[in-house]
Amino acid sequence: MFPENGSMSADSAAVIERYRRFAREEAPGRSDLYADWAQRVVDEPALQDVLARLPATRRQPPLVFAVCRLLGSGDVDAEAWAAWVIENADEVVAETRARSVQTNEPLRCAVLLPTLSRIDGPIALLEVGASAGLCLYPDRYSYRYVGEAGETRLDPASGETAVELVSAVRGERMPRVRLPDVVWRAGIDLAPLDVRRPRDVDWLARLVWPGESGRAERIRAAADIAAVDPPNLFAGDALSLLPEVAALAPADATLVITTPGVLVHIPREPRGQVIETARRLGRWLTIDAPATHDAWVGGGSADWPDGFAVALDGEIDAAADPLGRWWEWRPGAKHIRS
Repeated sequence: MFPENGSMSADSAAVIERYRRFAREEAPGRSDLYADWAQRVVDEPALQDVLARLPATRRQPPLVFAVCRLLGSGDVDAEAWAAWVIENADEVVAETRARSVQTNEPLRCAVLLPTLSRIDGPIALLEVGASAGLCLYPDRYSYRYVGEAGETRLDPASGETAVELVSAVRGERMPRVRLPDVVWRAGIDLAPLDVRRPRDVDWLARLVWPGESGRAERIRAAADIAAVDPPNLFAGDALSLLPEVAALAPADATLVITTPGVLVHIPREPRGQVIETARRLGRWLTIDAPATHDAWVGGGSADWPDGFAVALDGEIDAAADPLGRWWEWRPGAKHIRS
């Protein structure tokens, strides 16, 4: 398990530290099963050896655990899971090397919709970090906003859909929302997923942590909707592809480029360039943690109370849960200042 001098390898030590932090700080309250699995890694040298075979960029617990579930480990107790990983180590390592965490939560459309409602159609929608493109269908889902002022429901003209996006409204204000007239939709991703491939849809579902009820079912239902009219997805770097893909949009439509929760995964310098390019090519709609960039109208990110900011062309409309579970009207970026 360890070198002959009894010392622990640097890779194994890094694995232990990463999984100890996950077990203690990240998983509790969200997934008890993942907390147990991570703690088992901390306690089991054989598991550490398996994970040490992975590049540091592929050792994230949510990625490794999702791969295990995709390959058939099941949501079993930590002892059974450890035995399964050791028995299937080569397959786990190979699949994890080929995968990445690709959050594709259609519920984000619920917190984008109030801002998207400000833009007159027809709309050409282009998403950076689109994964399988499930957030490219804001016009195909049903919505329910629930808050102090009551409930707002919105359905496509064809009626209720199999995907009902429910978001809690904080505060007293809920602006009027309407479904956008989307006439073209495309996405850019380093490794786009195809909603017509069952294994790709399974991968998205397995990325949902055990204990997060309803998310996997929502993803599968949204994938069924998208599969009827699949989006145009382009594999590659957003900075180099944005002008090329944007040029494919219909000239008589308003191009809206969305970056919901993806900018934080782009290094700081190209991140700013992606924002500049998006603003030059069309309207830029985003959901970001305030500290992610300095492109907000009004300045920096001091004194933002909670949640992510939802903004159009840098002008903040609202705060929201990063996955869309709640939304709060905060026009004018009053809490964002340098």
